[in-house]
Amino acid sequence: MFSIKAVVGLAVGALLMSGAVPAGAEPTTSLVFPSGSVSNRYVGLAFDTCTAPTVAQMTAWKSSPYKAIGIYIGGVNRSCAQPQLTSSWVRSVTKMGWKLIPIYLGLQAPCSTRTTSQKISASAPGTQGTAAATDAFNKARALGLIAGSAIYNDMEHYDVNNAGCKATVLNYLTWWTKELHRRGFLAGVYAHQDAGALHLAQVYNSTSYARPDAVWIARWDLSSSLINWPTVSNLYWSVGQRGKQYRGDHTETYGGVTLNIDNDRFDAPVGAVGFAYQTTATLTARSGPTTAYPVVATYPSGTTVWVSCQTYGTKVGTTTVWNKLIVGGYVSDYYVNTPSNTTYSAPIPGCSLPFQTSTAGLSRRSGPGTSYAVLGALNNGALAWVTCQAPGTKVGTTSVWDRLTDGSYVTDYYIATASNTTYTAPLRRC
Repeated sequence: MFSIKAVVGLAVGALLMSGAVPAGAEPTTSLVFPSGSVSNRYVGLAFDTCTAPTVAQMTAWKSSPYKAIGIYIGGVNRSCAQPQLTSSWVRSVTKMGWKLIPIYLGLQAPCSTRTTSQKISASAPGTQGTAAATDAFNKARALGLIAGSAIYNDMEHYDVNNAGCKATVLNYLTWWTKELHRRGFLAGVYAHQDAGALHLAQVYNSTSYARPDAVWIARWDLSSSLINWPTVSNLYWSVGQRGKQYRGDHTETYGGVTLNIDNDRFDAPVGAVGFAYQTTATLTARSGPTTAYPVVATYPSGTTVWVSCQTYGTKVGTTTVWNKLIVGGYVSDYYVNTPSNTTYSAPIPGCSLPFQTSTAGLSRRSGPGTSYAVLGALNNGALAWVTCQAPGTKVGTTSVWDRLTDGSYVTDYYIATASNTTYTAPLRRC
């Protein structure tokens, strides 16, 4: 990514479900999220820099137009020291409102233009892609990132005309994607527009490779547009699945602090974390966001709870907001000292989880059934950002419909959730 310059304290163990994720056919591999998961879709300007800035520097840069930062969480080719990059740093900067874009600078293409980098073995791309995803997952968890986060594999420029090298890279990224999906994380890829991005686009619908959930291209043309890329069709990665690095190494100054950065624009999944708050009374956690759901835990007054996201439910006191906890379960926000006890509280995100579609032209409807009005359609491989599931017209083998963040509904039959016959945990019922 840096072509010119050298390149948890949280109780997250409960977030990884036991057992393997059911296999899904390529290119749309199924994804099962553990209890407590949430995904963040960041839309706006971002920057990345080789070494994570200090908390003081990030505080000064709150005056900048950027609200997200790329952070190098690991990889054998990560060359910059990361003295700031700890779980404490993550908690501090995310509490300020910063979104995090996790980057993993792992093995590079055998024909990489970075001659000093450690390379993928042409004889073992699957094993190495799986190992990279496993290491990235462990590094992310150690920093306090939770299931539902996206991690971007940094695949630098390589010889685009080397067919064997292309196949090795695509196999490596396939297993990167499959293993992150198995562990409840989203798989992203950062790549040059004329190499990795081009090759991923060429096999977008191929059954030989797993499709990553998001792409982040490098094209230093000073245009931050997320459409009309010369090597990637607008039909590909079309719903909250794109980032672009549009300007390379340069310095900018905000709040009296100067940093050397690259410029990015995003509409894509990024990292997710838990936010710590205290209960203000003895509080019961329930399996869903209403008082009708069974109690799954009880928290005495003054207990610190880690909130992953907020959603709506039955009204308690002055609010209909419920907090989803990273260990699973929901608690009424009325008895938690978030900034508001009447509405949603920044920087806590709304609850949603994204899954790829497996067909082209999937209708978005105004309600959960085929008789409702069509509001638009999702392209093949688009992310369906699901907030909850509801019963509706049977399509294929299922009567389940998914409500999206824009309020529309799609049949779950063509969404890569864990089941195409019944409801999928941890998505709640609408």
